[in-house]
Amino acid sequence: MKTKISSIFLAGVTATLMLSNPSSANTASQSSNSNFLISQANNRGSEELIVNGTEPFWSVTISRKGIVYSTPESRQNFPYVAPVTASGRPADVVRVYRLRGSNNITSTLVIRKGSCSDGMSDTKYPYSAVYISGNKVLEGCARAK
Repeated sequence: MKTKISSIFLAGVTATLMLSNPSSANTASQSSNSNFLISQANNRGSEELIVNGTEPFWSVTISRKGIVYSTPESRQNFPYVAPVTASGRPADVVRVYRLRGSNNITSTLVIRKGSCSDGMSDTKYPYSAVYISGNKVLEGCARAK
């Protein structure tokens, strides 16, 4: 029960902090590109996103078939869950995925619309992401698959 409450609390705090970050302004071309990618994902009838993080390396792949968290050392599969969105905001602004693994540990993935750089390449991503599992918090970038 404590783990569940802690995960929900951390997701709320993370979403609040991410929404208050003014440094995520997009240029007009990046914004329209982001909207196009989301529109494409919604038009296909499924939401497919790829999230990547560096230092340490990790990724999450989201599709209707399931959600997969992986590192170079391990892989964890979760059933697909629809994201919770921010109240009073369009659905693509903030998405929160609450993931329950087979070990009953709840992880939270928060994806926020806004320009993101992985810090290792010149690639600009349309979303930033935070993955929280237990006391581990990872930061990364996301894009439509």
